[in-house]
Amino acid sequence: VQLVESGGGSVQVGGSLRLSCVASGDTISRYCMGWFRQIPDKEREGVAGIESDGSASYADSVKGRFTISQDSDKNKLYLQMDRLKPEDTARYYCAKGGAEYCSSGDCSTAREYNYWGQGTQVTVS
Repeated sequence: VQLVESGGGSVQVGGSLRLSCVASGDTISRYCMGWFRQIPDKEREGVAGIESDGSASYADSVKGRFTISQDSDKNKLYLQMDRLKPEDTARYYCAKGGAEYCSSGDCSTAREYNYWGQGTQVTVS
């Protein structure tokens, strides 16, 4: 399985970006998928997750601003990020889980995922 993110960049405070993650080697709609972010010297943080039935969950810090979605035909995962803040600056990673659903419905923990992309940088200033 290979995951490749794109769509990162530099944006002004209050702006928007849409991240994409294209998967090859497996069908992502069969699994829980997630977006994580990380800044240097910090732990990777779960941002949003989506389970095989379409149920989505979000970190409190991004609720109401970010939206996770997927396109089954294109085998792509998206993260729409609106009203961006400087604290959203990080490298964003796409991740694929090993099951249809996250344990106990919590898709924010890295242990749910067994494949990771290389990440795409988002800078908000």
